[in-house]
Amino acid sequence: MRLINKMPFSQILAAVTGALLLMCVPAFAPNYAYAQDELTGTVDQGNIQPLPIAIAIGGNDASGGDLGNKISKVVMNDLESSGYFAPINPAAFIQQNPDVSVQPEFAAWKTINAQYLSNGRAFVDSDGRLQVDFRLWDIFSQNQLLGQSLTATPENWRRIAHKIADAIYEKLTGQEGYFDTRIVFVAESGYKTARIKHLAIMDQDGANPSYLPVAGNNTKVMTPRFSADSQEIAYMALTADSARIYIYNLETGRQEAVGQIKGMAFAPRFSPDGSKLAFSVSQGGATNIYVMDLRTRSMTKLTSGGFINTSPSFSADGSTIAFTSDRGGSPQIYLMNASGGNVRRITFGGGSYSTPVFSPKGDQIAFTKQSGGRFSIGVMDAGGGNAKLLTSSYLEEGPTWAPNGRYIMFFRESQGGNPSLWMVEVTGRVERAVPYPGGASDPAWSPRLK
Repeated sequence: MRLINKMPFSQILAAVTGALLLMCVPAFAPNYAYAQDELTGTVDQGNIQPLPIAIAIGGNDASGGDLGNKISKVVMNDLESSGYFAPINPAAFIQQNPDVSVQPEFAAWKTINAQYLSNGRAFVDSDGRLQVDFRLWDIFSQNQLLGQSLTATPENWRRIAHKIADAIYEKLTGQEGYFDTRIVFVAESGYKTARIKHLAIMDQDGANPSYLPVAGNNTKVMTPRFSADSQEIAYMALTADSARIYIYNLETGRQEAVGQIKGMAFAPRFSPDGSKLAFSVSQGGATNIYVMDLRTRSMTKLTSGGFINTSPSFSADGSTIAFTSDRGGSPQIYLMNASGGNVRRITFGGGSYSTPVFSPKGDQIAFTKQSGGRFSIGVMDAGGGNAKLLTSSYLEEGPTWAPNGRYIMFFRESQGGNPSLWMVEVTGRVERAVPYPGGASDPAWSPRLK
């Protein structure tokens, strides 16, 4: 079904882009003076000194390749990227290939200033399964903190590495790990005036990127979003004569359009239980938010009036929706009940606010702020208080939370450059680029994989 009869592509793009850009909004200079965290079994206190840790996993794959070394490198990269760990260069190790079945030589690891050691052995068993046995040691107390055995098919060795990093991170920080996750995003290429936009997915560290096929020809993909179980992705498909929402099933590869919607549909977001989908529909000069029951396909209109209301995001318990609206004269963030009604504005600082996203725990909202020709990514309490900016640049937007609520990914674009993915920790202390060889925008972070 065509949603727009023969409307020129330029008009469709302008209409949708106008509503999407309403989500992007004033940037006073970032303030990094607020309290930072200390790593002493929890990451919710004072200043942090990254923990020196040695990762020494040995073992070969079925062909004799150094699989243990590859796993160790992934674990080291994961831990270092968090900002809480300082992995020690293996070239400094005095004890080489420590046997996982016996205690390490603690004095040798003290000499190189390691506070913790994770050693292990990777091998392929008689059934062709990859098994990795690893332990985590406190060098100073000489106690074993962890001991686990993980199995997978050999091609999933990277997931084993991420799971090891998650276990170490959780034990030493008191926070849930986030390394065994994926990112869905828009891969961009070509000239700015004729940009090609693919639906893409990769591991959170940038490994294993791949394109996902989408419906239609010459389709521009925008705002992909994961379901709570990571099995489905909702995205907006913009073609020459329509703008509509599709749901893509990662397990089956099946995708289907969401309903017979009159108007331009965009900015989808799943409810926490996966039973509903919130999105915006632009029609007749106004943009309003709807919620669809995915079982019955019935739709409920939540906002009204001649305003632009967009970027809906459910709270963790599904009771509240945060969204962006220009009803007050400029783009600001509002809350309303998930059934509509009880609308209240929660941003009052100078400039414009947009792209609100509730944290996984529901206690914070990430947002984009625009002011003075610059864009910033920030966080605030779920009710709008204690807002703080984490990053600022020429253009950045599209925040998405890691499943542990400790990190935010977003995309950034320099003047005249290509968009790229970045990650920042919620104190603003850790900020780094997410590796991907091409242009990338609109990231969405999956929950922990099963």
